Amino acid sequence: MSDKWLTTLITDDPQAGYELAVTLSRRGVKTVQPDPEVLKKLRPVYANDADALIASSQVIAIHFQTIAAANNYWKVSA
Repeated sequence: MSDKWLTTLITDDPQAGYELAVTLSRRGVKTVQPDPEVLKKLRPVYANDADALIASSQVIAIHFQTIAAANNYWKVSA
């Protein structure tokens, strides 16, 4: 992976942080399974599997937790 795309975890607000968490999750899947045909073939399997969907949500939540911490939970200092 020579493509440098993630330069910071700092985002403007929680919405942007969540979107970054989704991006991290998607890119993680593409990293471990780089063949788009295999991904396309597997999508119907996991798209209808409640456990797989919950696991995907959990990965996004973990990424979001990391991003939120990096952003000091978007607290505004007084």
